[in-house]
Amino acid sequence: MISHVYIGTNDFERAYAFYAPIMATLGHTLKFCERDHPWAGWMAPGAARPLFIVGGTFDGQPAQSGNGQMVAWLAPTRETVDAVHALALANGGRDEGAPGLRPHYHDHYYGAYFRDPEGNKLCVCCHDATG
Repeated sequence: MISHVYIGTNDFERAYAFYAPIMATLGHTLKFCERDHPWAGWMAPGAARPLFIVGGTFDGQPAQSGNGQMVAWLAPTRETVDAVHALALANGGRDEGAPGLRPHYHDHYYGAYFRDPEGNKLCVCCHDATG
């Protein structure tokens, strides 16, 4: 269903420093990084899609976060959710909801919410009963 997700940034180096350790913790590999463009994209090993991309805007206007927009990554374990949330906060992110069960979604939904340094809302979650 999804080919790629593109998050615009006004400071590529800051965005790359924020996203690279998160992508590594989730097990995603860097497919490309072009600092002169500037943009970088990650994907799950062995998968052609989807890509997660962060980079400058194509129209040259400032990147802006959207109200009501969120990207959510699937984590293999609850411990990974905890680790990604901690990384996000350690690298300039803002907490939007600490890791924990969210039974109003479903019995096993374990997620955390945060914003990147640009203000984009992000989520990392695990749907497994055992975490």
